[in-house]
Amino acid sequence: MSELKKYQQEIEKIMNDRTLTFWQRVDVLAKYAENLLDYPEGTPEEFYILDESREISDLHEGHGPIGPRYILPDYAKFMKEGSKFLRLDPPENLLEAVNSLLIFYRNAHSVTRFPVYLGRIDKLLEEFVIKEDYDKAKELIKWFLISIDRTMSDSFVQANLGPEESVTGNIILELMPELQNITPNVSLRYDPEITPDEFAKKALYSALKCANPAFALDKFYKETVGEDYGIASCYNGLLVGGGAYTLVRLRLGTISEHCKDSADFFENRLPLCVNTQLKFMDARIRNVVENRVFFSTDWMVTEGFVHADRFVGLFGLVGLCECVNNLMKKDGKEGRMGHDKEADQLGVRILETIQKAVNEHYCPYSYNHRFVMHSQVGADDDEGNSAGTRIAYGDEPELYEHLRNCGLYHHFFPSGVGDLFPFDETAFRNLDALLDIFKGGFNVGVKYMSTYLGNGDLIRVTGYLMKRSEVEKLKKGEAVVNQSAALVIGKSPERHLNERKVRSFDD
Repeated sequence: MSELKKYQQEIEKIMNDRTLTFWQRVDVLAKYAENLLDYPEGTPEEFYILDESREISDLHEGHGPIGPRYILPDYAKFMKEGSKFLRLDPPENLLEAVNSLLIFYRNAHSVTRFPVYLGRIDKLLEEFVIKEDYDKAKELIKWFLISIDRTMSDSFVQANLGPEESVTGNIILELMPELQNITPNVSLRYDPEITPDEFAKKALYSALKCANPAFALDKFYKETVGEDYGIASCYNGLLVGGGAYTLVRLRLGTISEHCKDSADFFENRLPLCVNTQLKFMDARIRNVVENRVFFSTDWMVTEGFVHADRFVGLFGLVGLCECVNNLMKKDGKEGRMGHDKEADQLGVRILETIQKAVNEHYCPYSYNHRFVMHSQVGADDDEGNSAGTRIAYGDEPELYEHLRNCGLYHHFFPSGVGDLFPFDETAFRNLDALLDIFKGGFNVGVKYMSTYLGNGDLIRVTGYLMKRSEVEKLKKGEAVVNQSAALVIGKSPERHLNERKVRSFDD
């Protein structure tokens, strides 16, 4: 009875949490119930030790997920064929199109109760927009975006634009700065040979105003993921009609703290952690495929919007910067990542070592029977580990050196990587120069990058968006619509979010 009493007390605490809305309480209660299960069969014993030491993180997926982590439905198929389950025929005009998509979104799901991918919304709506009166089309899209923001209250809901310019794309880029919405997170699939400069500058202006959109190098994702890819959640490149079974990650900074020196790291600790994570991912994926009903009963599967053979396992990592810096110190050297060539090359060696192990690992259910690497944005309990392969905030080098440093690492991560470059107000007067910086970054190996106004309300926390004003409300004990604000509370000082280097064109 004492164990039951403990569970009951925790449930009462969740049900009366004043900082959560009704649906947020339901989500937390559901996750609490799920975590009363054991981890899936086949979980290696080493995982429990490395989870306790915080060297491996299961990223809060829960002990027994009921389906894949990230799902990217084929919305183009839906727009052409409709859905029997949703009792919807293919839309014939813009009003029907936006409402049909909103209905699909409401019934879709991923790791949260919200979809992490809304599709290439300019492509999905363009044929209807060009047939509609422009002002009416803009009004309908405005309320479409407002509906997404107010009903999908999670910052990991992602939509895509581009690479081509379109009427719909221009309308969205005009509306986003006006609306100042947190959701959806937006990526512009950018190709300098296809995307007009004026359209790209409009996207940069919007990004400075509201932290949206980010820029994804379209050619890279087409080559490494596939022609039919989408950017989901923060910046996860995945196949449309599929997604990711799971995302588990190494905390490299923490792992390095458990080593005597770099030799101990490469010979002992890193192999142990990598192999344990691979085995744990196998167990988790096997459990989702074999012991859950998603792939046999879910309407998105039975109607062909999602296919099991288009899912992959994401092998994630955080804290490369702290790992490199710690190992340099333990080897008696002074160099730091981003400021020293030897340190930067140590980072490359670490990623090459992990990549080799990941590429050699066979998984029967993952797309191409292999996992792919993911530079994870970080979570609320990642003290001592910067997001992915990013240089620690507050220690960034000069801009051009920073871009070259990113270029050393981004190509290891076809399933997701990104860096942030906030600017001050001088960027509004220098959009041509800002675009040149983005082009230059892509030329030296950057694959995904974003910007925002350093002192603005809307900022990118890691890969997702948040309003400073909502974070302040939550700190005062007030509930806010977007549940992702809670990921920032109490962690901003540790993660140095307010110490990012803000660039200026007056420097």
